Amino acid sequence: MSKVVASFKIFPADADVNLADLKEAIKSNLPKEAYVHRFEEEPIAFGLVSLIAHVVFPEDEAGEMEKVEEAVKKTEGVGEAEVFLVRRI
Repeated sequence: MSKVVASFKIFPADADVNLADLKEAIKSNLPKEAYVHRFEEEPIAFGLVSLIAHVVFPEDEAGEMEKVEEAVKKTEGVGEAEVFLVRRI
């Protein structure tokens, strides 16, 4: 069974959001078949930092991409999230 990695660029809802707490919230909010391979922090400007989350999930599950995307976007503390890369591993 092949897997897919979706890379999300996540902007915190507020500059005061604790990134460590946000990472844990994203991990716990994902569907059970999905997991975060790794996070990266990307400076934006004036002390603002976005997160890059690389989320792995099975390719064979119908609608899994939509579930993962919805889970990330609905996580408390996430202001905006966009998928910028999807690839098979």
